[in-house]
Amino acid sequence: MIVQGLRISVALGLLFAPCVASAQQLDNSQIMSTLAQMKSAAPVVDVALLVEEANANVGKGVAALPNWSKLSELSQLIVEIDFENNSTAIEPKSYRTVGLIADALHHPDLFRYKFLIVGHSSATGSAKHNLELSQKRADAINEALSTTFAVSPDRLFSVGAGEEWPIDPGHPESADNRRVQLINLGLLK
Repeated sequence: MIVQGLRISVALGLLFAPCVASAQQLDNSQIMSTLAQMKSAAPVVDVALLVEEANANVGKGVAALPNWSKLSELSQLIVEIDFENNSTAIEPKSYRTVGLIADALHHPDLFRYKFLIVGHSSATGSAKHNLELSQKRADAINEALSTTFAVSPDRLFSVGAGEEWPIDPGHPESADNRRVQLINLGLLK
């Protein structure tokens, strides 16, 4: 069975080169220090508008769109999560990583924040299929965190970006573009 890796890298903004952390190197303190970095009040991000913009701009990119550009201002985490090929089934070996993320989200320093899970894909299939698959994979991470690991679903939101926001725009089919980001959206209200 072919496994497609999703990368989630540590970044303060999407315009900077991410520091990729493999599942073997990732620990709770790295997750905490990355996601707890809030320079100031987080900009208001409307997840429904992100979904609407992504669906309306299939094949056109989303990074420069008004609501998507706000995400680059927020603290983010990118780690490796593996899924079965063309599937939303999280590989068993990746549950350790999802568990580490859940442990961090349960920590008192992050417990009062809400998070956006953004799914990404490479450009190996049709843009519409990649958008749908990336949304389903973001939803799968959301479900695993909220059901298996008991993170309050009120703190988690998910959106798919498909191939529209590549981390390596010069190589759209690169596996580096298949990733999931966890973004701190700010305090719960």
